[in-house]
Amino acid sequence: MWIIVFVLAVICAGSIVLLYIQLCLNIRYLKKQLEEIERGSHIELTVNSRNKGLLALCIMLNRVLMQKDKSHMQYEKEEKLLKQNIRGLAHDIRTPLTGAAGYIQLAGECGMTDADKRDHYLDTAKNRLAELEDMLEEMFLYTKLTAEDFALTTKRIQVLSVLSDCLLGLYARFEEKGISPQIQFEQEPFSVLADEEALRRIFLNLIQNALIHGSGDLYITQKGNTLVFENDIPEGDLPRPERMFDLFYKGESARRKGSSGLGLFIVKELMMRMGGEAAAEITADAKRLRVVLCFIQR
Repeated sequence: MWIIVFVLAVICAGSIVLLYIQLCLNIRYLKKQLEEIERGSHIELTVNSRNKGLLALCIMLNRVLMQKDKSHMQYEKEEKLLKQNIRGLAHDIRTPLTGAAGYIQLAGECGMTDADKRDHYLDTAKNRLAELEDMLEEMFLYTKLTAEDFALTTKRIQVLSVLSDCLLGLYARFEEKGISPQIQFEQEPFSVLADEEALRRIFLNLIQNALIHGSGDLYITQKGNTLVFENDIPEGDLPRPERMFDLFYKGESARRKGSSGLGLFIVKELMMRMGGEAAAEITADAKRLRVVLCFIQR
């Protein structure tokens, strides 16, 4: 009897030793594969074993490595896009700055009898510098929005009062383009819970967007808890509403006229920070663009 027990013990011990050896060999094999992956290989990990634990470990490691590769690819894609956008922003900033410098030089070359021409050049240079100031302000606000400690202070604000101040501040631009804002409020005392400076920036960005890229009059309508900014779309320049609020998105007209690509992104981000929403749509006849602001009512 003891002989049988001894034989069984030897067999069990042999099996354990064999399993240990197989385990060591598979671990060594996994180590070699991981070293290849560390050197840049994209191989899939395998083991020469039917052991459920090893197979489960191999599957989990492959899943982690696959996710790592996806994250790395996404990082490279975003880094490439960021570099492209930085180059674009540098060009956008340089354009009005170079233009302003050119007009100032032309103004300096005007003689004493060319006062009207000199004033025209100086006014044009002033407009170019104002464009640059808007771009820099948007870039500064964007950096603030991405900061972890950025916060808004909300209070009850009468919308029409803030909107009127923004429109008056851009009166010269409206006159220059020969258009006028058409405002219709369902309730003149309409108020929202918002940060006043954020609300002012939202309105300014939307008005300037319509002035630069739209055509015809600007229509601003309030109904319920929504405020709609609507303008005609220039012929052959149909924007993509689903992408208009994307970071650094620029339509064709924006590329031609100069734009930071941050204006509408900031609008949506500020609306979200205040609990509201911003959306864009094209009318059924494809002739007008609508930007709809939906505020929360508390």
